[in-house]
Amino acid sequence: MVDPGGIVGALGETFGAQAALAARLWRDKQLEFTFRRALMRCYVDFDRCTAQALSHVSGELGVELSEERTRALLEAYLRLPAYPDAEPALRRLKSAGCRIVALTNGTEKSVRTLLKHAGIDGFFETILSADSIRTFKPDPAVYDLVRRAGASGEKAWLVSGNPFDVIGAKAHGLKAAWVRRDPRRIFDPWEFAPDVVIGNLEELHRGMLPQQ
Repeated sequence: MVDPGGIVGALGETFGAQAALAARLWRDKQLEFTFRRALMRCYVDFDRCTAQALSHVSGELGVELSEERTRALLEAYLRLPAYPDAEPALRRLKSAGCRIVALTNGTEKSVRTLLKHAGIDGFFETILSADSIRTFKPDPAVYDLVRRAGASGEKAWLVSGNPFDVIGAKAHGLKAAWVRRDPRRIFDPWEFAPDVVIGNLEELHRGMLPQQ
């Protein structure tokens, strides 16, 4: 729903021509740190993982960040834009009577800030945060949180652009749609596959909503 690539502009002032690379490394390290912490049972929240990942990127690219600049970039990460297709897709699902919740690694406070800035917070019934159980996706316990929203596995869909997230949901018995925005990307060759592959969020109705 929200584009992590939107951070490139904020990184430009500090990383210059390496801004796009910095954004990609930041995201990769952010996820890597959550995987490692979940496996190690050595939890810190997603905001802390994000800050540690930024510190790693600055060191790897040889760019020193002041405390002020670090704080500004972390705040910018909570102002990422929604993908252009997010609002119309959410509106269509809501009109069709679907219940929409956010199942996230982020803290509830940060995700509320992120969704509000992106202008799509009003579509979400609630936020189910992995922070409440001190672990991260793809830990099965995170996907079990959907029961808090009163949805059974066979009726609940996870929608994600991350193959690891889709695989985690499928392994837990949920249905899943993979948002394949880049046609060059391939899905991880595991025993789990998405129920639906879509190129953008406006195709979410395909296989999920009753045909009119």
